[in-house]
Amino acid sequence: MNQQPLQTGTFGHTTTGLAYERQKVMRNTYWLLALSLLPTALGAWVGLRTGITAGLTGGIGLVVFLGGAFGFMFAIEKFKNSAAGVPILLAFTFFMGLMLSRMLAVVLGFKNGSDLVMTAFAGTAGVFFVMANLSTVIKRDLSGMGKWLFAGALAIMIGGIINVFVGSPAAFAAIATLAIVVFSLYLLYDLKRIVDGGETNYIAATLGLYLSLYNIFQSLLALLGIFGGDRE
Repeated sequence: MNQQPLQTGTFGHTTTGLAYERQKVMRNTYWLLALSLLPTALGAWVGLRTGITAGLTGGIGLVVFLGGAFGFMFAIEKFKNSAAGVPILLAFTFFMGLMLSRMLAVVLGFKNGSDLVMTAFAGTAGVFFVMANLSTVIKRDLSGMGKWLFAGALAIMIGGIINVFVGSPAAFAAIATLAIVVFSLYLLYDLKRIVDGGETNYIAATLGLYLSLYNIFQSLLALLGIFGGDRE
C-alpha cells in the first residue's frame, strides 16, 4: 500500500504564520502596555508634587480631560502604523497620569490612603489576570459584544459628564460600579480579539487595553475612597 507523504503545503505554512503573527501582536502589546505604566506613574507623581491639576475642577477639568484625551486618541489612531505611534501613546499615558493625580490626591488624603491605592492596583491587576486567562480558553466568538460594550461606555461617559454638574455621591458610586463591569468585559473583548487575530496593530491593541485598565483602576479607587476612606 502506498503511503501518503506528510502535507506541509500552503495551508500549514499559513496557519503557522498566522499563529506567529498573533503571538507577536500579543507580545508587543504586553510590552508596550507595561511600558505605558511608567509615564502614567510619572504623570501622577508630577501632578501630586506640583498640584498642577488641582484647579481643574468642574467644567474646566472636564473640558481639559475630554479635549486632551480625545485629541491624543485621534493622533494615536492616525499614526498607529508609523514610528510616531508609540511616542504619542506614551505621551497620552503621561497626560492620563496627570489627570489621575487629582483623584489620587483626594484618596491619599485619607489616613489609609496608601492602602486604598495599593488595593485598587491589586484589584485591577487581578481583573486583568482573570480576563487574560479567559481570553485564551473561551472558544466562542465575542465580536457581538462590541456594540453593547460601546453603548455601555457611552452611557458611563454621559452619566459622568452630567454628574460633574449634579455632584451626586450615589450616582458617582453607581457609575463607578458600572464602569468596573463594562471595562472588565471590554478587557476580555479586546484580549479575545488579539487572540483570534481580529486586532493586528499592537499600538491600537495597547490603547484599548490601557483605557480599560485605567477606568477599572480609577473606578475601584473611587469606590474604595467613598466606602473605605478613613478621615480620622
